[in-house]
Amino acid sequence: MSEPLTDKAHIKAVKTAKSPKLVGVKGMNDILPPESARWEWLEAQVRGLMARYAYRNVRLPIVEPTALFVRGLGEVTDIVEKEMYSFEDRLNGEQLTLRPEGTAGLVRAVVERNLLYEGGKRLYYMGPMFRHERPQRGRYRQFHQIGAEVLGFGGAEVDAELILLANDLWKVLGLQDVRLELNSLGQPAERQAHRAALIAHLENHRDVLDEEAQRRLHSNPLRILDTKNPVMQSVVEAAPRLLDFLGEASLAHFNAVKAILDANGVAYSINPRLVRGMDYYNLTVFEFITARLGSQGTICGGGRYDYLVEQVGGKPSPAVGWALGVERVLELIKEQGEALPDLAPDVYAIIPETADLPVAMQVLQALRAQGVSAQMHAGSGEGMGSMKSQFKKADGSGARFALVFGAEELARGQVAVKSLRDGEGAQRTEPLNTVAEWAHSLQSPL
Repeated sequence: MSEPLTDKAHIKAVKTAKSPKLVGVKGMNDILPPESARWEWLEAQVRGLMARYAYRNVRLPIVEPTALFVRGLGEVTDIVEKEMYSFEDRLNGEQLTLRPEGTAGLVRAVVERNLLYEGGKRLYYMGPMFRHERPQRGRYRQFHQIGAEVLGFGGAEVDAELILLANDLWKVLGLQDVRLELNSLGQPAERQAHRAALIAHLENHRDVLDEEAQRRLHSNPLRILDTKNPVMQSVVEAAPRLLDFLGEASLAHFNAVKAILDANGVAYSINPRLVRGMDYYNLTVFEFITARLGSQGTICGGGRYDYLVEQVGGKPSPAVGWALGVERVLELIKEQGEALPDLAPDVYAIIPETADLPVAMQVLQALRAQGVSAQMHAGSGEGMGSMKSQFKKADGSGARFALVFGAEELARGQVAVKSLRDGEGAQRTEPLNTVAEWAHSLQSPL
């Protein structure tokens, strides 16, 4: 029988038998500091703007029944056919899917909880979505969306309000070179008439259609209009336009949306080939597009989906919404060099002696209570480290001030406040017993 390992021998054995390093799933990225600060800033801007428009936040499950997306998005959409992460629950055999988009889940929640019983709702959500795609710039297998949805109101003014909301968001974020494209998909009967004419047109040019278009010809011909294949562009351009099949009511709705946008100075162009990837859209559809991100130029898209609530099992109710891609918006902010607010701490505490930690931490707690962002230097377990190394870390933190809890200052009941950013290193002392009176002088300007 072998002898038990000593502590040192055990540690050595563990180090020798190292496990292979695990890495994340391709296309599902970690978001770490300092990049995560950009995400927090963007989310804060969204929350503030949503509050001004009186939209309320909802938080939805990441996993939903697979049937929700098959029924809501359509069986022949690319998402359902090729991109969903679906699996069987090993405990009960239920078919589940990681959500590929947010609208269907939100509608499911509204129907299940009877949220429209007391009238329409303005809602928004944030969170990760999942699609099995080839990762590329601005397009990942786990990606993040922010969505705004209005349910229970059928008027064109709500379509316009959502477009105004998105347009205001670009202003808040300082984004430029974002253009708006509009179209109307009409109502189902109008779309069916157009569909028949479109299929007939495409059948006459079947020899030009690529393999994907051939597959979609009778299942989802509208999506062929969105092709990027240059060989097919002349056929697509000559195809019947859905706008020409719209009836009086659909045209009136579309014209009302345009009139509100015109009155508010929102520029747009009509794109009769603009369609959406999900089956549930009708009437107004729109996209915000930039030329700065190459082929992944759509940063926000949406429209009206008056029939989805009923498809999910609720009473018929109108609805409209949009979703934006967080990664693409952040990429666009970077691309145009837009500066983001400095999210570094206001102060960094330099503490030469371990014995002075109780006093220093008491002061830092008082500062935090006054709204000051304070980072404390932490030791290695064998002391706090030299003053030189602490000042180096203070400078690297981005803090505007260093609080120096030196022995001489503490003996006088004071702390030294040294500027790290004015180029001259100006220094003053402040009393420890009146922290609330001088705390505001340390806060970064908004």
